[in-house]
Amino acid sequence: MGDEGLRAVADTCSDLRELRVFPLDASEDSEGSVSDVGLQAISEGCRKLESILYFCQRMTNEAVIAMSKNCPELVAFRLCIMGRHRPDRVTGDPMDEGFGAIVMNCKKLTRLSVSGLLTDKAFAYIGKYGKLIKTLSVAFAGNSDMSLQYVFEGCTKLQKLEVRDSPFTDRGLLSGLNYFYNMRFLWMNSCRLTMRGCKDVAQQMQNLVVEVIKDHSEDEGEAEIVDKLYLYRSLAGPRNDAPPFVTLL
Repeated sequence: MGDEGLRAVADTCSDLRELRVFPLDASEDSEGSVSDVGLQAISEGCRKLESILYFCQRMTNEAVIAMSKNCPELVAFRLCIMGRHRPDRVTGDPMDEGFGAIVMNCKKLTRLSVSGLLTDKAFAYIGKYGKLIKTLSVAFAGNSDMSLQYVFEGCTKLQKLEVRDSPFTDRGLLSGLNYFYNMRFLWMNSCRLTMRGCKDVAQQMQNLVVEVIKDHSEDEGEAEIVDKLYLYRSLAGPRNDAPPFVTLL
């Protein structure tokens, strides 16, 4: 489709409420792929937009800020910048200001997905302004455990948190102890959690189910590293049908 196709949508679909843009090929960045140009065009032409899912490989803070101003009715904003830690393609800056603008200007936002090069500053914005956020997805983002702490302390209506490929450790996990009971689940994949940290949570939150999931056979000396953590509420308690690669703590 490309940015030209999105311009056509923007020119003809002024009443559009929901848009999903999926990648043609996630392995390469072709000239026809969508970018910040297409996102800005949509924001200018589709000002009634309420939900967007947008996969791309190039983005700018300017385009995201424009969407936050032009589409204040957004309830769901999911921007998936493919690749690890992609900065603003023009300035080289982190994408902090773009996502900060989204949570500041879109007062109805309940679902947010963040990606790209992001520092703790972006999560400080999310914690401060994302008061209605119920579902948050994080990929390849954050630079310390403060990011998680900002989210846990600030997003008081948070129900679902999904984190993958981010540098968060046991300290970030434990900063959520006072908030887990109000959430439906926490999923962390390919972070820097240890079995000790997960056991600490299980011991202190005995009414929650804590599952540790292995992606592969443990190498000697890496037994403490956790591939995936799944923490959730269940009226039925822990399940009794867990496969061998799942450990219930």
